[in-house]
Amino acid sequence: MKRENFNIMSDIKIIEDLKAQLLCVIGEFYRLLTKGSNVTQEAILDCISGAIIILYILADRLGYSYSAVDENIQKKLKVGIIEEDIVEKQGKNLSRLASHMEDRMK
Repeated sequence: MKRENFNIMSDIKIIEDLKAQLLCVIGEFYRLLTKGSNVTQEAILDCISGAIIILYILADRLGYSYSAVDENIQKKLKVGIIEEDIVEKQGKNLSRLASHMEDRMK
């Protein structure tokens, strides 16, 4: 087998592994949420941060830069704010996240 084909197969395996990891993290997140207040905040935060990390790495493996992901997130936030998405109406979550991302970019 040519070395190029081996690299492609290795990349596909890594992408598939990342997808499986993401499903596991989301499954664990849902499981933790069913437990109610008995769950530590750290466990929930671990799931959320783990999913974000996996998604950034998956984007990179699929050919998207981290900054392209950030820019796309900012665009989506602006649209949600303008269109007054329900989470924006009820808690300004999109505005607060947009502000957080802008501060992070400085």
